[in-house]
Amino acid sequence: MFQNWAKTYGSSPELFFQPTSVEEIREILDMARQRNKRVKVVGGGHSPSDIACTDDFMIQMGKMNKVLKVDKEKQQVTVEGGIFLSDLNVELSKHGLALANLGAVSEVAAAGVIGTGTHNTGIKHGILPTQVVGLSLLTASGDILECSESINADIFQAARLHLGCLGVVLTVTFQCVPQFHLHEVTFPSTLTEVLNHLDDHLKRSQYFRFLWFPHSENVTVIYQDPTNKAGTTGPQEEGRRAITKAASQSLVPSQVWIWTFFIMGERCGGLCVRFSIHTPAPKWDGESCNPCQTLMTIIFLCLALQPPSSSANWFWDYAVGYYLLEFLLWISTFVPTLVRWINRFFFWLLFSSRVENINISYKIFNYECRFKQHVQDWAIPIEKTKEALLELKAALENNPKMVAHYPVEVRFARADEIWLSPCFQRDSCYMNIIMYRPYGKNVPRLNYWLTYEGIMKKYGGRPHWAKAHSCTRKDFEKMYPAFPKFCSVRDKLDPTGMFLNTYLEKVFY
Repeated sequence: MFQNWAKTYGSSPELFFQPTSVEEIREILDMARQRNKRVKVVGGGHSPSDIACTDDFMIQMGKMNKVLKVDKEKQQVTVEGGIFLSDLNVELSKHGLALANLGAVSEVAAAGVIGTGTHNTGIKHGILPTQVVGLSLLTASGDILECSESINADIFQAARLHLGCLGVVLTVTFQCVPQFHLHEVTFPSTLTEVLNHLDDHLKRSQYFRFLWFPHSENVTVIYQDPTNKAGTTGPQEEGRRAITKAASQSLVPSQVWIWTFFIMGERCGGLCVRFSIHTPAPKWDGESCNPCQTLMTIIFLCLALQPPSSSANWFWDYAVGYYLLEFLLWISTFVPTLVRWINRFFFWLLFSSRVENINISYKIFNYECRFKQHVQDWAIPIEKTKEALLELKAALENNPKMVAHYPVEVRFARADEIWLSPCFQRDSCYMNIIMYRPYGKNVPRLNYWLTYEGIMKKYGGRPHWAKAHSCTRKDFEKMYPAFPKFCSVRDKLDPTGMFLNTYLEKVFY
């Protein structure tokens, strides 16, 4: 049984393989051809869609994960397609090298991140496939094709964002840069300020992005820039100490209502806890309830539960930023209007002060995705950023029954010439929306999803290939001028459709 990381999509492959050599992959393809089976290659399984799913043959490339060559003079590295970027980052660091840009997650395979067009942010930087200068591809016929801008150039332009439908990517050569550190500065702002001064923010920081908290004006601005200073996490601001004091003062022990919470099994990472406190009984009728006081009360509970040996980082990152938030999001599945209070409260709690960090680049680019989630992520022309985001904000304000979890993450990327890149021939803004699945429970999201997709299409958006969307071939023919070229290469390399699946059939048929 295969499931993606978020456990939102899965399949039951007839046969599952973990090859260790090219010859073994050839044998798998020969068997598939003889049995008239399809083949899907999977890496880290992080794509929040069914792009990697199949009921036929699945190849997991985790055992083909070597660094094959490091060329310090050209600052290039050649790796097997199954290597995780988390391992590659460490190896590059040993040679004084780094990738110029990375996505938020590095527990993903090299062939997979280029295959779906993984991106981060930085208007001077392209999506991750723009860092690829060469690759080798094993086709359905068993041939190996070496591809670069000078060899098999058309196939190279297609294979840099291949969707897993052209063959098996055996090796990838990345253009690197000298190892560098990043200085990250995070500070609060408002949506109005950021959108009115978007060009200024883009010029001020090489890797600029911002997080909008739906149902509010609150925004967290994140600047990341190279620095000569080497270090680890910088000092935290004093604001959080005041939060602890405020939380403790919100309790009124003389009041006699008792809340008893049960956090069982995986809901608390395997820890089973039962506790009760004296505080007013909440009234979830939306009128007499004070959600802020209720939230403050639960914060105090987390303080009481914090293990004495735990660091402050554990408390804020996990007790509050994970366990508490997941619990409140679960409550909000019964009282959806609570989401508005959660978004505002957690902005004030965790994002309302300035924070600075300095670390080696990949440790700043990467962060831990703790929540299972549904996501959508579309790229629109950068000049449409303000209009599209304000229209999404207005849609939420005009429909009280439609709620949105925080954050809406807004990032930017440089134009490129990769045929199926969402940034093909235009500087782009990526607008990522999210709905968490607290304790694995699905939260109603259809109205939000359709509203968002409608706005993205209105402003010329193109969906992230790794993430779920409702687009079909007719949509892609309008979105991508080079779509016919890609289809021509695919038809040539895989005429029988060996590397297709349900997701890709919607793309090409």
